[in-house]
Amino acid sequence: MKIKSIVAVCAFMALSLVSFKPSDKEVQSEKRFGGLALYTVRDAMKDARATLEKVAQAGYVNVESAGYNNGKFYNLSPADFKSLLDEMKLTPISAHQSSVTFENVDQQIADLKAAGFQYFVVPIPPMGLFGHDGGKMTMKGGAKNLAQILDKLGEKCEAAGLQLLYHNHDFEFVNDAEGIVPIDYLLENCNPKYVNFQMDLYWVTKAGADPVAYFKRYPGRFKIWHVKDMDDQGRFAPVGNGKIDFKRVLDNKKLSGMQYYFVEQDACFNETALEAIVISHKGLAKIGFK
Repeated sequence: MKIKSIVAVCAFMALSLVSFKPSDKEVQSEKRFGGLALYTVRDAMKDARATLEKVAQAGYVNVESAGYNNGKFYNLSPADFKSLLDEMKLTPISAHQSSVTFENVDQQIADLKAAGFQYFVVPIPPMGLFGHDGGKMTMKGGAKNLAQILDKLGEKCEAAGLQLLYHNHDFEFVNDAEGIVPIDYLLENCNPKYVNFQMDLYWVTKAGADPVAYFKRYPGRFKIWHVKDMDDQGRFAPVGNGKIDFKRVLDNKKLSGMQYYFVEQDACFNETALEAIVISHKGLAKIGFK
């Protein structure tokens, strides 16, 4: 009897260890859904395991990385990073690759594929074209030059089975020195087979543009959204705690071509980043994101 009891206890403990994973915990009495851009919790990602556990517990199921350096994601090899995400039941969807050049793009593509990503996102004009002027973000080289660069990068991604997206801020919506609105030029001139877009809803709003108007002008081109809110001072805010009409935008999801969305909050003012992602996930549910 004693042996049977010991065997039963061991079996129970083994079953508990197998079934207990961070993402299996009850999450705010809500179903897990949606994505988080890890740029939001970039400082906490020094401890990737603990932070990803909290991301899963907050209710998210997809992630976008923004921590690639020297062939590693958050100091983990692509295979190890994928393994950690698998353990947390988080799915790698997209990766921000600000350091991409024509010389390193092949290696970056290989690393993204090894980590399980689907989308290669260029988050700013690459290769030294991005800058700041008096605190404002700027771009040099012109829209035509950027479009040609994106097409070349996108062609490489497409050949490797990845999709390339360009992520906007607000400066792309302002006439440049040649009187060109860069985002319009990119949308009209980049080959949609190779280049599509990640629309950052905060930055579009900050620029005074209308996301839905862009969906109507360029349907199907905005494969991923960044969902971040804006407070009364124009600062970043958790989703649902600001003034952006996400419901109106969400009603046009199909028109936009959106396949995935990610909460992102560049800076936090009234809460920590880890607190903000919990607030935002609850906000997503109230708005109707699934």
